[in-house]
Amino acid sequence: MSSRLALVTGATGYVGSQLVPILLENGWRVRVLSRSREKLEKLPWADRVEVVLGNADVQEDVARALAGADVAWYLLHSMGEGGDLLEQERQLASLFGAEAARAGVGRLVYLGGLHPEGELSEHLRSRVEVGEVLMASGVPTAVLQAGVVIGEGSTSFRMLRHLSERLPGAIAPSWITNRIQPIAVADLMHYLVAAAELPDEVNRTFDIGGSDVVRYCDMMKRYAEVVGLGPRLVITAPVTTPDPAAHWIGLVTPVGAGVARPLIGSLLHDTIVKERDLDDLVGPPPGGHTGFDDAVRAAVAGTDTRRWRRMLARTAAGVAATAVLGSIATTPNSRWYRRLRKPSFQPPAAAFPLVWTLLYADIAVISALVLADLGEEGRQEEQRAYAIALAVNLALNAGWSWVFFRGHRLGPATIVAALLAVSSADLARRAAKVSPQRGVLLAPYAAWTGFATVLTAAIAARNPGTVRR
Repeated sequence: MSSRLALVTGATGYVGSQLVPILLENGWRVRVLSRSREKLEKLPWADRVEVVLGNADVQEDVARALAGADVAWYLLHSMGEGGDLLEQERQLASLFGAEAARAGVGRLVYLGGLHPEGELSEHLRSRVEVGEVLMASGVPTAVLQAGVVIGEGSTSFRMLRHLSERLPGAIAPSWITNRIQPIAVADLMHYLVAAAELPDEVNRTFDIGGSDVVRYCDMMKRYAEVVGLGPRLVITAPVTTPDPAAHWIGLVTPVGAGVARPLIGSLLHDTIVKERDLDDLVGPPPGGHTGFDDAVRAAVAGTDTRRWRRMLARTAAGVAATAVLGSIATTPNSRWYRRLRKPSFQPPAAAFPLVWTLLYADIAVISALVLADLGEEGRQEEQRAYAIALAVNLALNAGWSWVFFRGHRLGPATIVAALLAVSSADLARRAAKVSPQRGVLLAPYAAWTGFATVLTAAIAARNPGTVRR
C-alpha cells in the first residue's frame, strides 16, 4: 500500500469530491485545502482526510497545504468571466506552482478544457493559460483537457439534463450544432488518478474524452431517448450571443445565468479530442472509453428524471381548478355588474380572459420550475413553504370572484384583492430567490393583481352602499 501524500484542491467541487475517495481506495494519504470546513463535513470521506483550512490566494496557506505532498491535483477554476477574473486565475496558478516547486512536489495534475486553435472564449482561454502557468512552474505537470463531463453532479451535465427533461423542443443558437466529445466521470477519474504515475520528464497537455463525438443538440435528443422521455425537436437560429441563452438556461434549469454563460462560452467551439497520447502512457479506462449513452445511464442511476413533469402536472391542476372556480363565479354580463359605475381606466372586457389565460400559464410553469428545483436540491422546507404560498395565492385568486361577483361585497372584495396582490408579490419574491429570471416572469402577475386591487377599490368608492339585486 502506498504511503504517498496527495493534495487535492477544489475537493468540495464535483470532480474533487469524486477524486478523493478513489485516491483513498488506492492507498493514498489525502490532504485537502479548503476554505470551508462546513462544506467538507457534508462529504462522506471527510473524516478520512487531513484538512488544511485556508485560501488558495494566501501564500502561507498554500505552503502549509503543499508541505510534504508527493502529487498535487489543482482543480480550481472560476466559473466567471472578465479581465479581473482572468488575472486572478493566473495569479492563483502562479502562486500554487511556485509553492509546489519550493515544497519539492513531484507532480501537478490539472483539469483543463478541450479547445480548438485560435480565438477562444474567456473561460476556455483562462483554463489554457492556467495550464501553461503550471507547466512553466518547474514541477512536472499533466494538463488533462476534457470537454463536457457526464456525471450526476457535473454542472455541464445538469444543464444538459434539465434542458432535455424540461423542453419538448427548442429554437436554439447555432452553437448547439458544434461537435463535442463528452467524457464519463468514471473515465475522467481514471485519467486523473493515472496521471500521477507519469514519468518525471512528462510536462505537457493531454486530450481526454469518451468514444462519441456528438453535436450538443444531439446530446439533448439522445439524453431524452436514453431516459425514455420521447423525441425532442431542436431547431437552430443564426445567432451565437451567449447572454440571452444564459438567461434562458437560468430560467429553465437550476444552473444560474452567471454559471451558464462561461459554460456556453466553452460550447462556442468544436471541443474534440485530437490525440490519445495519455492512453499510450497510462492505458485507457478499464473496458475502454465510455460511450455517451452508457455515461448518461450511469449518471442518472437513482435520479428522478420525472420530477419536473410531476410538478408541472400538479401546478397546472391547481391553476386550472382556480380558473374554473373563478370563471363559475364571474358574471360580467349580470345586471348588477353592468349597473356599477366604473373608473375610466377600466380595461375592455375582452382583455380579461386573454390576460388571465397568460398569467395562469405563467404561474403554473414558473411554480413547477421552482418546486422542482427546490426538491432537486433537497431544500424541502423552502419547497413546502412555496407550495403553501402558492395554495394560499390560488385560494385568494378564486375567492375574489366569489366575493365580488356572487357576494356583491365591494369592500371585502377590495381587501381580498389587496391580500392577493401581497401574496402574488411574495410568490414572485420566493421564485426570485431560486432564479432571478423566474421572479421577473412572475412580476407581471404581481403587477396585475396590484392593478386589480386599485380597480376594485375605485369601483367600491364609486358605488357606496351597493347591495345585492
